[in-house]
Amino acid sequence: MAQYDLTAAVAPFLDRHLVFPLLEFLQENQLYSDDQILKAKIELLAKTNMVDYAMDIHKSLYHTEDVPQDMVDRRAEVVGRLKVLEESAAPLISFLQNPALVQELRSDQQYNLQMLQERYQIGSDQIEALYQYAKFQFECGNYSGASDYLYQYRTLCTNSERSISALWGKLACEILMQNWDVATEEVNRLKETIDSKSFASPLSQLQQRTWLMHWSLFIFFNHDNGKNGIIDLFFSERYLNAIQTNAHHLLRYLVTAVIVNKRRRNVIKELIKVIQQERYTYSDPVTEFLECLYVNYDFEGAQQKLRECEEVIVSDFFLGKQLSENGFVTIPLRDEFMENARLFIFETYCRIHQCIDIGMLSQKLNMNYDDAARWIANLIRNARLDAKIDSKMGTVVMGTQSPNIYEQIIEKTKVLGQRSYALTSNLILTSAAVTASAAQ
Repeated sequence: MAQYDLTAAVAPFLDRHLVFPLLEFLQENQLYSDDQILKAKIELLAKTNMVDYAMDIHKSLYHTEDVPQDMVDRRAEVVGRLKVLEESAAPLISFLQNPALVQELRSDQQYNLQMLQERYQIGSDQIEALYQYAKFQFECGNYSGASDYLYQYRTLCTNSERSISALWGKLACEILMQNWDVATEEVNRLKETIDSKSFASPLSQLQQRTWLMHWSLFIFFNHDNGKNGIIDLFFSERYLNAIQTNAHHLLRYLVTAVIVNKRRRNVIKELIKVIQQERYTYSDPVTEFLECLYVNYDFEGAQQKLRECEEVIVSDFFLGKQLSENGFVTIPLRDEFMENARLFIFETYCRIHQCIDIGMLSQKLNMNYDDAARWIANLIRNARLDAKIDSKMGTVVMGTQSPNIYEQIIEKTKVLGQRSYALTSNLILTSAAVTASAAQ
Protein backbone atom coordinates (compact mmCIF):
# COMPACT_ATOMS: atom_id res chain seq x y z
CA MET A 1 0.00 0.00 0.00
CA ALA A 2 3.01 2.29 0.29
CA GLN A 3 2.78 2.97 -3.45
CA TYR A 4 -0.23 5.20 -2.76
CA ASP A 5 1.33 7.03 0.20
CA LEU A 6 1.43 10.83 -0.24
CA THR A 7 3.38 11.64 2.93
CA ALA A 8 6.50 12.63 0.97
CA ALA A 9 4.40 14.96 -1.22
CA VAL A 10 2.42 16.50 1.64
CA ALA A 11 5.17 16.90 4.28
CA PRO A 12 7.07 19.79 2.58
CA PHE A 13 3.95 21.96 2.95
CA LEU A 14 3.48 21.25 6.67
CA ASP A 15 5.10 22.44 9.86
CA ARG A 16 7.36 19.66 11.12
CA HIS A 17 5.13 19.18 14.19
CA LEU A 18 2.20 18.39 11.89
CA VAL A 19 4.23 15.64 10.23
CA PHE A 20 4.45 13.58 13.43
CA PRO A 21 0.81 12.38 13.29
CA LEU A 22 1.42 11.22 9.72
CA LEU A 23 4.46 9.22 10.80
CA GLU A 24 2.50 7.69 13.68
CA PHE A 25 -0.16 6.58 11.19
CA LEU A 26 2.43 5.03 8.88
CA GLN A 27 3.97 3.19 11.81
CA GLU A 28 0.64 1.87 13.11
CA ASN A 29 -0.35 0.64 9.65
CA GLN A 30 3.13 -0.79 9.00
CA LEU A 31 3.48 0.86 5.61
CA TYR A 32 7.22 1.09 6.30
CA SER A 33 9.59 -0.61 8.70
CA ASP A 34 9.76 0.66 12.29
CA ASP A 35 13.42 1.61 11.86
CA GLN A 36 12.59 3.84 8.88
CA ILE A 37 9.84 5.63 10.79
CA LEU A 38 11.92 6.06 13.96
CA LYS A 39 14.83 7.52 11.98
CA ALA A 40 12.44 9.94 10.28
CA LYS A 41 11.09 11.00 13.67
CA ILE A 42 14.57 11.66 15.06
CA GLU A 43 15.43 13.70 11.99
CA LEU A 44 12.32 15.82 12.49
CA LEU A 45 12.91 16.22 16.22
CA ALA A 46 16.48 17.42 15.69
CA LYS A 47 15.15 20.89 14.80
CA THR A 48 12.64 21.12 17.63
CA ASN A 49 12.96 21.47 21.40
CA MET A 50 11.29 18.12 22.11
CA VAL A 51 14.55 16.63 23.34
CA ASP A 52 13.04 14.17 25.83
CA TYR A 53 10.88 12.69 23.07
CA ALA A 54 13.94 12.41 20.83
CA MET A 55 15.81 10.58 23.59
CA ASP A 56 12.97 8.07 24.01
CA ILE A 57 12.91 7.36 20.27
CA HIS A 58 16.69 6.98 20.18
CA LYS A 59 16.48 4.38 22.97
CA SER A 60 13.73 2.52 21.11
CA LEU A 61 15.57 2.62 17.77
CA TYR A 62 18.95 1.44 19.07
CA HIS A 63 17.64 -0.72 21.96
CA THR A 64 19.72 1.03 24.58
CA GLU A 65 19.26 3.19 27.65
CA ASP A 66 22.21 5.39 26.70
CA VAL A 67 21.76 8.56 24.64
CA PRO A 68 24.34 10.60 22.73
CA GLN A 69 26.07 13.41 24.64
CA ASP A 70 24.85 15.97 22.11
CA MET A 71 21.27 15.17 23.13
CA VAL A 72 22.14 15.67 26.78
CA ASP A 73 23.83 19.00 25.97
CA ARG A 74 20.87 20.01 23.79
CA ARG A 75 18.46 19.35 26.67
CA ALA A 76 20.44 21.56 29.03
CA GLU A 77 20.51 24.28 26.38
CA VAL A 78 16.72 24.11 25.92
CA VAL A 79 16.02 24.30 29.65
CA GLY A 80 18.35 27.29 30.02
CA ARG A 81 16.85 29.13 27.05
CA LEU A 82 13.31 28.47 28.29
CA LYS A 83 14.15 30.02 31.65
CA VAL A 84 15.60 33.15 30.04
CA LEU A 85 12.57 33.65 27.78
CA GLU A 86 10.18 33.07 30.67
CA GLU A 87 11.88 35.78 32.71
CA SER A 88 11.86 38.21 29.79
CA ALA A 89 8.15 37.74 29.14
CA ALA A 90 7.17 37.50 32.84
CA PRO A 91 5.89 41.12 33.28
CA LEU A 92 3.53 40.83 30.29
CA ILE A 93 2.45 37.29 31.17
CA SER A 94 1.63 38.43 34.69
CA PHE A 95 -0.46 41.28 33.29
CA LEU A 96 -2.34 38.99 30.87
CA GLN A 97 -3.12 36.46 33.59
CA ASN A 98 -4.98 39.13 35.59
CA PRO A 99 -8.58 39.40 34.25
CA ALA A 100 -9.09 42.80 35.87
CA LEU A 101 -6.05 44.25 34.10
CA VAL A 102 -6.89 42.62 30.77
CA GLN A 103 -10.20 44.53 30.77
CA GLU A 104 -8.19 47.71 30.28
CA LEU A 105 -7.15 46.57 26.82
CA ARG A 106 -9.07 47.89 23.82
CA SER A 107 -9.32 47.00 20.14
CA ASP A 108 -7.00 49.94 19.39
CA GLN A 109 -3.50 48.42 19.44
CA GLN A 110 -1.72 51.75 19.58
CA TYR A 111 -3.71 52.68 22.67
CA ASN A 112 -2.81 49.33 24.26
CA LEU A 113 0.89 49.85 23.63
CA GLN A 114 0.84 53.34 25.10
CA MET A 115 -1.23 52.27 28.11
CA LEU A 116 1.03 49.30 28.88
CA GLN A 117 4.13 51.48 28.63
CA GLU A 118 2.82 54.32 30.79
CA ARG A 119 1.05 52.32 33.51
CA TYR A 120 2.99 49.07 33.70
CA GLN A 121 6.33 49.79 32.02
CA ILE A 122 5.68 47.06 29.49
CA GLY A 123 7.12 47.92 26.09
CA SER A 124 7.95 46.41 22.73
CA ASP A 125 10.76 44.30 24.22
CA GLN A 126 8.36 42.43 26.48
CA ILE A 127 5.85 41.97 23.63
CA GLU A 128 8.60 40.52 21.45
CA ALA A 129 9.65 38.30 24.37
CA LEU A 130 6.07 36.97 24.58
CA TYR A 131 6.22 35.97 20.91
CA GLN A 132 9.58 34.23 21.34
CA TYR A 133 8.36 32.49 24.49
CA ALA A 134 5.19 31.27 22.74
CA LYS A 135 7.24 30.01 19.79
CA PHE A 136 9.65 28.24 22.13
CA GLN A 137 6.76 26.60 24.00
CA PHE A 138 5.40 25.35 20.66
CA GLU A 139 8.79 23.87 19.77
CA CYS A 140 8.80 22.13 23.15
CA GLY A 141 5.43 20.53 22.36
CA ASN A 142 3.39 22.62 24.83
CA TYR A 143 0.68 23.42 22.29
CA SER A 144 -1.95 24.54 24.78
CA GLY A 145 0.31 27.17 26.37
CA ALA A 146 1.65 28.28 22.99
CA SER A 147 -1.89 28.73 21.66
CA ASP A 148 -2.86 31.02 24.56
CA TYR A 149 0.29 33.13 24.30
CA LEU A 150 0.03 33.49 20.52
CA TYR A 151 -3.59 34.61 20.82
CA GLN A 152 -2.61 37.23 23.39
CA TYR A 153 0.36 38.32 21.32
CA ARG A 154 -1.84 39.02 18.30
CA THR A 155 -3.96 41.45 20.35
CA LEU A 156 -0.83 43.54 20.94
CA CYS A 157 1.22 43.00 17.79
CA THR A 158 1.50 45.87 15.27
CA ASN A 159 3.85 44.01 12.90
CA SER A 160 1.73 42.45 10.12
CA GLU A 161 4.33 39.81 9.23
CA ARG A 162 4.66 38.68 12.85
CA SER A 163 0.89 38.71 13.23
CA ILE A 164 0.51 36.29 10.29
CA SER A 165 3.27 34.09 11.72
CA ALA A 166 1.43 33.99 15.05
CA LEU A 167 -1.79 33.08 13.23
CA TRP A 168 -0.08 30.13 11.52
CA GLY A 169 1.29 29.03 14.89
CA LYS A 170 -2.12 29.28 16.50
CA LEU A 171 -3.65 27.16 13.72
CA ALA A 172 -0.96 24.50 14.15
CA CYS A 173 -1.64 24.38 17.91
CA GLU A 174 -5.39 23.93 17.43
CA ILE A 175 -4.84 21.18 14.86
CA LEU A 176 -2.45 19.30 17.11
CA MET A 177 -4.89 19.62 20.03
CA GLN A 178 -7.71 18.51 17.68
CA ASN A 179 -9.85 21.56 18.46
CA TRP A 180 -11.57 21.39 15.09
CA ASP A 181 -14.12 24.19 15.58
CA VAL A 182 -11.46 26.68 16.68
CA ALA A 183 -9.11 25.46 13.95
CA THR A 184 -11.83 26.10 11.34
CA GLU A 185 -12.10 29.70 12.55
CA GLU A 186 -8.32 30.10 12.28
CA VAL A 187 -8.35 28.74 8.72
CA ASN A 188 -10.98 31.30 7.76
CA ARG A 189 -8.93 34.09 9.32
CA LEU A 190 -5.82 33.00 7.49
CA LYS A 191 -7.66 32.70 4.17
CA GLU A 192 -9.04 36.22 4.56
CA THR A 193 -5.58 37.54 5.44
CA ILE A 194 -3.84 35.75 2.56
CA ASP A 195 -6.43 36.84 -0.01
CA SER A 196 -6.46 40.48 1.11
CA LYS A 197 -2.78 41.04 1.88
CA SER A 198 -0.35 42.53 -0.62
CA PHE A 199 2.56 40.13 -1.04
CA ALA A 200 6.01 40.99 -2.33
CA SER A 201 5.53 38.49 -5.15
CA PRO A 202 2.70 36.33 -6.54
CA LEU A 203 4.86 33.28 -5.83
CA SER A 204 4.80 34.06 -2.09
CA GLN A 205 1.03 34.30 -2.10
CA LEU A 206 0.79 31.05 -4.07
CA GLN A 207 2.94 29.36 -1.46
CA GLN A 208 0.75 30.61 1.38
CA ARG A 209 -2.40 29.31 -0.32
CA THR A 210 -0.75 25.94 -0.91
CA TRP A 211 0.22 25.67 2.76
CA LEU A 212 -3.28 26.61 3.86
CA MET A 213 -4.86 23.87 1.75
CA HIS A 214 -2.49 21.24 3.16
CA TRP A 215 -2.99 22.32 6.77
CA SER A 216 -6.75 22.43 6.30
CA LEU A 217 -6.80 18.73 5.37
CA PHE A 218 -6.48 17.90 9.08
CA ILE A 219 -9.67 19.85 9.74
CA PHE A 220 -11.76 18.99 6.70
CA PHE A 221 -11.61 15.25 7.30
CA ASN A 222 -12.41 15.57 11.02
CA HIS A 223 -14.92 18.42 11.22
CA ASP A 224 -18.64 17.69 10.74
CA ASN A 225 -18.94 20.16 7.86
CA GLY A 226 -15.49 19.46 6.49
CA LYS A 227 -16.59 17.84 3.24
CA ASN A 228 -18.33 21.06 2.23
CA GLY A 229 -15.40 23.13 3.46
CA ILE A 230 -12.81 21.40 1.30
CA ILE A 231 -15.00 21.71 -1.81
CA ASP A 232 -15.65 25.40 -1.18
CA LEU A 233 -11.97 26.18 -0.60
CA PHE A 234 -10.36 23.96 -3.23
CA PHE A 235 -12.86 24.87 -5.94
CA SER A 236 -12.45 28.63 -5.51
CA GLU A 237 -10.57 29.91 -8.54
CA ARG A 238 -7.34 31.03 -6.86
CA TYR A 239 -6.97 27.86 -4.82
CA LEU A 240 -7.81 25.58 -7.74
CA ASN A 241 -5.08 27.38 -9.68
CA ALA A 242 -2.70 26.72 -6.77
CA ILE A 243 -3.53 22.99 -6.92
CA GLN A 244 -2.90 22.85 -10.65
CA THR A 245 0.32 24.82 -10.32
CA ASN A 246 1.85 23.65 -7.09
CA ALA A 247 0.08 20.65 -5.54
CA HIS A 248 -1.58 18.27 -8.00
CA HIS A 249 -1.76 15.52 -5.36
CA LEU A 250 -4.48 17.47 -3.52
CA LEU A 251 -6.86 16.30 -6.25
CA ARG A 252 -7.15 13.00 -4.36
CA TYR A 253 -8.78 14.77 -1.42
CA LEU A 254 -10.99 17.00 -3.53
CA VAL A 255 -12.30 14.04 -5.54
CA THR A 256 -12.93 12.03 -2.37
CA ALA A 257 -14.87 14.89 -0.79
CA VAL A 258 -17.03 15.26 -3.91
CA ILE A 259 -17.78 11.53 -4.14
CA VAL A 260 -18.91 11.23 -0.52
CA ASN A 261 -20.90 14.49 -0.60
CA LYS A 262 -24.25 13.74 -2.24
CA ARG A 263 -25.29 17.38 -2.15
CA ARG A 264 -22.36 18.64 -4.19
CA ARG A 265 -22.68 16.55 -7.34
CA ASN A 266 -23.11 19.73 -9.34
CA VAL A 267 -19.32 20.16 -9.36
CA ILE A 268 -18.53 16.74 -10.88
CA LYS A 269 -18.50 18.02 -14.45
CA GLU A 270 -15.98 20.75 -13.64
CA LEU A 271 -13.93 18.36 -11.52
CA ILE A 272 -13.63 15.87 -14.38
CA LYS A 273 -12.29 18.65 -16.62
CA VAL A 274 -9.56 19.36 -14.07
CA ILE A 275 -8.73 15.64 -13.73
CA GLN A 276 -8.34 15.35 -17.49
CA GLN A 277 -6.16 18.46 -17.64
CA GLU A 278 -3.84 17.13 -14.93
CA ARG A 279 -3.90 13.41 -15.72
CA TYR A 280 -0.36 13.46 -17.15
CA THR A 281 0.95 15.25 -14.06
CA TYR A 282 -0.94 13.37 -11.36
CA SER A 283 -3.36 10.48 -11.17
CA ASP A 284 -4.23 7.76 -8.68
CA PRO A 285 -7.06 5.22 -8.41
CA VAL A 286 -9.38 7.83 -6.87
CA THR A 287 -9.08 10.28 -9.77
CA GLU A 288 -8.95 7.46 -12.32
CA PHE A 289 -12.22 6.03 -10.99
CA LEU A 290 -14.13 9.17 -12.02
CA GLU A 291 -12.33 9.26 -15.36
CA CYS A 292 -13.19 5.64 -16.14
CA LEU A 293 -16.82 6.17 -15.24
CA TYR A 294 -17.65 9.59 -16.68
CA VAL A 295 -15.15 10.03 -19.51
CA ASN A 296 -14.55 6.55 -20.90
CA TYR A 297 -17.73 4.84 -19.64
CA ASP A 298 -15.41 1.95 -18.86
CA PHE A 299 -17.34 0.02 -16.21
CA GLU A 300 -14.76 -2.78 -16.00
CA GLY A 301 -12.03 -0.21 -15.43
CA ALA A 302 -14.15 1.62 -12.86
CA GLN A 303 -14.71 -1.66 -11.02
CA GLN A 304 -10.96 -2.30 -10.88
CA LYS A 305 -10.23 1.25 -9.76
CA LEU A 306 -12.86 0.98 -7.04
CA ARG A 307 -11.02 -1.97 -5.52
CA GLU A 308 -7.80 0.04 -5.63
CA CYS A 309 -9.56 3.06 -4.10
CA GLU A 310 -10.26 1.00 -1.01
CA GLU A 311 -6.52 0.39 -0.59
CA VAL A 312 -5.76 4.06 -1.18
CA ILE A 313 -8.17 5.21 1.53
CA VAL A 314 -6.97 2.69 4.08
CA SER A 315 -3.34 3.75 3.56
CA ASP A 316 -3.98 7.51 3.63
CA PHE A 317 -3.64 9.40 6.93
CA PHE A 318 -6.38 11.90 6.17
CA LEU A 319 -8.84 9.39 4.71
CA GLY A 320 -8.16 6.22 6.68
CA LYS A 321 -9.18 7.33 10.17
CA GLN A 322 -10.35 4.36 12.22
CA LEU A 323 -13.15 4.24 14.79
CA SER A 324 -13.53 1.51 17.38
CA GLU A 325 -16.96 0.71 18.78
CA ASN A 326 -18.06 -2.37 20.70
CA GLY A 327 -14.87 -4.13 19.74
CA PHE A 328 -15.35 -3.48 16.02
CA VAL A 329 -12.94 -1.27 14.06
CA THR A 330 -14.38 0.64 11.12
CA ILE A 331 -13.06 3.17 8.63
CA PRO A 332 -16.09 5.44 8.13
CA LEU A 333 -14.82 7.34 5.11
CA ARG A 334 -13.93 4.14 3.26
CA ASP A 335 -17.43 2.75 3.80
CA GLU A 336 -19.04 6.03 2.77
CA PHE A 337 -16.83 6.28 -0.32
CA MET A 338 -17.54 2.72 -1.46
CA GLU A 339 -21.30 3.18 -1.00
CA ASN A 340 -21.40 6.40 -3.00
CA ALA A 341 -19.02 5.12 -5.69
CA ARG A 342 -21.29 2.11 -6.26
CA LEU A 343 -24.21 4.50 -6.56
CA PHE A 344 -22.29 6.45 -9.21
CA ILE A 345 -21.68 3.22 -11.15
CA PHE A 346 -25.33 2.15 -10.89
CA GLU A 347 -26.72 5.52 -11.96
CA THR A 348 -24.34 5.83 -14.90
CA TYR A 349 -25.05 2.29 -16.04
CA CYS A 350 -28.78 2.90 -15.82
CA ARG A 351 -28.55 5.95 -18.05
CA ILE A 352 -27.13 3.76 -20.81
CA HIS A 353 -29.14 0.56 -20.39
CA GLN A 354 -32.87 -0.03 -19.99
CA CYS A 355 -32.71 -3.67 -18.89
CA ILE A 356 -29.86 -4.63 -16.57
CA ASP A 357 -28.75 -8.09 -15.50
CA ILE A 358 -28.31 -8.10 -11.70
CA GLY A 359 -25.54 -10.70 -11.85
CA MET A 360 -23.50 -8.62 -14.24
CA LEU A 361 -24.20 -5.45 -12.25
CA SER A 362 -23.14 -7.15 -9.01
CA GLN A 363 -19.72 -7.72 -10.57
CA LYS A 364 -19.45 -4.09 -11.57
CA LEU A 365 -20.43 -3.06 -8.05
CA ASN A 366 -17.87 -5.47 -6.58
CA MET A 367 -20.62 -7.24 -4.55
CA ASN A 368 -22.09 -10.74 -4.45
CA TYR A 369 -25.45 -11.34 -6.18
CA ASP A 370 -27.68 -11.32 -3.07
CA ASP A 371 -26.06 -8.21 -1.57
CA ALA A 372 -26.32 -6.44 -4.94
CA ALA A 373 -30.01 -7.36 -5.30
CA ARG A 374 -30.80 -6.03 -1.80
CA TRP A 375 -28.71 -2.91 -2.39
CA ILE A 376 -30.51 -2.17 -5.68
CA ALA A 377 -33.94 -2.81 -4.12
CA ASN A 378 -33.20 -0.40 -1.27
CA LEU A 379 -31.86 2.16 -3.71
CA ILE A 380 -34.97 1.97 -5.91
CA ARG A 381 -37.21 2.32 -2.86
CA ASN A 382 -35.30 5.10 -1.08
CA ALA A 383 -34.41 7.12 -4.17
CA ARG A 384 -37.83 6.53 -5.75
CA LEU A 385 -36.27 5.53 -9.03
CA ASP A 386 -38.52 4.66 -11.96
CA ALA A 387 -37.40 1.04 -12.03
CA LYS A 388 -38.48 -2.43 -10.96
CA ILE A 389 -36.76 -5.75 -10.31
CA ASP A 390 -37.80 -8.82 -12.29
CA SER A 391 -36.91 -11.61 -9.84
CA LYS A 392 -37.58 -14.42 -12.30
CA MET A 393 -35.33 -12.98 -14.98
CA GLY A 394 -32.83 -11.55 -12.50
CA THR A 395 -32.97 -8.14 -14.10
CA VAL A 396 -33.64 -4.51 -13.28
CA VAL A 397 -36.00 -2.86 -15.76
CA MET A 398 -35.70 0.90 -15.96
CA GLY A 399 -38.81 2.97 -16.62
CA THR A 400 -38.93 5.52 -19.40
CA GLN A 401 -37.13 8.44 -17.84
CA SER A 402 -37.77 10.72 -20.82
CA PRO A 403 -39.58 10.48 -24.18
CA ASN A 404 -37.96 8.29 -26.81
CA ILE A 405 -35.71 10.31 -29.12
CA TYR A 406 -37.82 9.35 -32.17
CA GLU A 407 -40.99 10.38 -30.34
CA GLN A 408 -39.36 13.73 -29.53
CA ILE A 409 -38.57 14.30 -33.24
CA ILE A 410 -42.11 13.37 -34.34
CA GLU A 411 -43.59 15.63 -31.67
CA LYS A 412 -41.43 18.58 -32.70
CA THR A 413 -42.17 18.15 -36.45
CA LYS A 414 -45.88 17.41 -36.06
CA VAL A 415 -46.93 21.07 -36.37
CA LEU A 416 -44.44 22.05 -39.08
CA GLY A 417 -47.05 21.46 -41.85
CA GLN A 418 -49.55 23.72 -40.12
CA ARG A 419 -46.94 26.42 -39.56
CA SER A 420 -45.84 26.20 -43.23
CA TYR A 421 -49.46 26.53 -44.41
CA ALA A 422 -50.05 29.55 -42.16
CA LEU A 423 -46.81 31.21 -43.33
CA THR A 424 -47.70 30.63 -47.03
CA SER A 425 -51.19 32.06 -46.52
CA ASN A 426 -49.76 35.17 -44.86
CA LEU A 427 -47.34 35.68 -47.74
CA ILE A 428 -50.16 35.35 -50.32
CA LEU A 429 -52.37 37.82 -48.45
CA THR A 430 -49.50 40.29 -48.09
CA SER A 431 -48.64 39.99 -51.81
CA ALA A 432 -52.29 40.52 -52.83
CA ALA A 433 -52.53 43.60 -50.62
CA VAL A 434 -49.40 45.11 -52.15
CA THR A 435 -50.68 44.42 -55.73
CA ALA A 436 -54.06 46.01 -54.98
CA SER A 437 -52.40 49.08 -53.51
CA ALA A 438 -50.19 49.51 -56.58
CA ALA A 439 -53.17 49.20 -58.94
CA GLN A 440 -54.96 52.07 -57.17
